[in-house]
Amino acid sequence: MDENFKMVAKTFYGFEDVLSKELLKLGAQKIEKGSRSVSFYGDKGFLYKANLSLRTAIKILKPITSFKFKDQEAFYNKIYKIEWEKYLDKGGGFLVNSIVFHSEMFNHSQYVSRKVKDAIVDRFRDIFKKRPDVDLKHPDLRINIHINRNSCNVSLDSSGESLHKRGYKAFGTVAPINEVLAAGIVLMSEWKADSDFLDPMCGGGTILVEAAMIACNMAPNLNRNEFAFEKWKDWDEDLFDLIEKSVLNKITKFDYKIIGYDISGGVIKKAKENIKNAELEIDIDIEKKDFFATSKEEDTKLHILFNPPYDKRISYDIKQMYTRIGDTLKNNYTNSNAWLITSNIDALKHIALHPSKKIKLYNSNLEAKLVSYEIYKGSKKKNKS
Repeated sequence: MDENFKMVAKTFYGFEDVLSKELLKLGAQKIEKGSRSVSFYGDKGFLYKANLSLRTAIKILKPITSFKFKDQEAFYNKIYKIEWEKYLDKGGGFLVNSIVFHSEMFNHSQYVSRKVKDAIVDRFRDIFKKRPDVDLKHPDLRINIHINRNSCNVSLDSSGESLHKRGYKAFGTVAPINEVLAAGIVLMSEWKADSDFLDPMCGGGTILVEAAMIACNMAPNLNRNEFAFEKWKDWDEDLFDLIEKSVLNKITKFDYKIIGYDISGGVIKKAKENIKNAELEIDIDIEKKDFFATSKEEDTKLHILFNPPYDKRISYDIKQMYTRIGDTLKNNYTNSNAWLITSNIDALKHIALHPSKKIKLYNSNLEAKLVSYEIYKGSKKKNKS
């Protein structure tokens, strides 16, 4: 049986708690939250399961060593001494990704990557008289370097491309939402898959797909073409197939509806194609509708989550739009729990409803707010009595 080892799941700002809960539910050990990351322990099979199953992770790294260095020469020597031949064949290809914070010795991540490349190549040349090459497109090994001041963490990237690339999104829209961000806000919105779910401005359908996968407990990365660990020297295809089968067997039935509206027929067509590619076990009802002209049945429970337009890429009067969002929720969607995410913080005041929750996040590099509105008939005070 494989021994447990440390792994690090990278995520977005504000998602550390929800990612920790995912890992705990998945069976991870020694979970510790960091900044935009969560560390944990598991075996090789758990590494495979984490990549397949985590909704709010961007990458899963496997740390192999950490060290301190006093200058660039010492840094080179430390990298050179790592037994890279344990991870990479002498004729293989590799790629180095570096991140640098607060370093007096290195001020550019690409320069760090070149130093790492030189050390690896020199070691192979000295030992085997043959060197591996840098491969930018299809490397056999992806190496992650993280420098903070004079400390360096060296990890292997088990995921490859960011885990937000689920494999179902064939078509994007003008202002698409990242799949990891979409899954994260569904989880943060505290939806228990115990009611109908509506995205009234669904765009390419990302929130709908992520909500549907959560509702039926479908692992988000079953449709990915490749993970980086499939090229590792210890790749175990039989073990991966066993883990994948176990994950597939956990898919459950969902008894409510997933519903999406969008005002654009062209966007609806793209969303339907993306949903088809996701190969979901449940149906998603998606229609060309103007949210402002819709309403819900008064006696039904509904969970609403959406990402309304917020910037100049979409030609709307933002003040008017957010005013109409508030009016539509208040008048047409009583007995609903409504959540929305926006990077236009000023626009929120035009909704003119009191938010029950506000959560600070980032949408790409833009500060955003995820806010919740409990929509009651009459006053909230009256409904609580």
